[in-house]
Amino acid sequence: MTETKNNNNGLKVIAGLLGVVLLATIIYTYSLYQDKKKTTLALTEERDNVVEDLNSLKSEYDKAILESNATNEELVEARDRIAKYIDSVKTMKSDIASLSRYRRQVGVLKEEREQLLRQVDSLTKSNTLIAMQRDSTFVELEKQTVFSDSLVVQNTQLADAVERGSALNLSAFTVDAVRERNNGKLVSTSRAKSTDKFKICFTVADNVIAEAGDREFLVEVLDPQGNILGGGATKSSDDGASVSYSKATDFYYENNNLDVCDFINKPAGEFQKGNYMVNVYDDKLKLLGTSKFTLK
Repeated sequence: MTETKNNNNGLKVIAGLLGVVLLATIIYTYSLYQDKKKTTLALTEERDNVVEDLNSLKSEYDKAILESNATNEELVEARDRIAKYIDSVKTMKSDIASLSRYRRQVGVLKEEREQLLRQVDSLTKSNTLIAMQRDSTFVELEKQTVFSDSLVVQNTQLADAVERGSALNLSAFTVDAVRERNNGKLVSTSRAKSTDKFKICFTVADNVIAEAGDREFLVEVLDPQGNILGGGATKSSDDGASVSYSKATDFYYENNNLDVCDFINKPAGEFQKGNYMVNVYDDKLKLLGTSKFTLK
């Protein structure tokens, strides 16, 4: 009886001990689970923070690339490298060592970003300065071009004015039908039958800016039918104009008033009755004077 009672007590003690061990095991296991849960949550939060930091860096690179006037290969390369890091962190198996490595890499990338952005900012300022200098140069060149064009116009106008001012003009112009007496004396007449020649006289006005030297004026005499008396030679100018004339009159001009006379001899037979016209042209075929008269 006593032995049976002792055995029962022993079993109770063993059962109690087993219960204590089981409870301790349960408590320990639950504690491990809670620690693992906390660790997993902390690792997840840390991974999310790393991804957030990487996304922030990527956004800054995107902004810098957009603000750049020209594509910067270094910025694009750094941005693409960060995108690969983001994908790696998202798909990685979270552990303290890996996250620590990526966290350190984030710090390196931030320093690299600062350096690249400083370089880009320096290049941007340099490009802006170059653009301003280029624009300033273009403005100065445009001013010089306008000034040069203005000088060309002024010089052209001055040359035209000098050319016009240096042109010779007539201050007097007369035409006289004359008869030559036996003693050689010429007397005026208005009768066609009595006329031996036309005496054409003109006065070249003084001109201090004209070029002195040999000059040639052309005399054109038209009979009542509009035919040209004399040789009927033709002269053309550089601009395509042409004049048929009766005689070329040569003289030497010295910038002072100069009286010039020349004669047009009668054609074969007699001068016709009617209205005559005489024109005088300079060597550039500019009409200097016109005179009309009638033979009876």
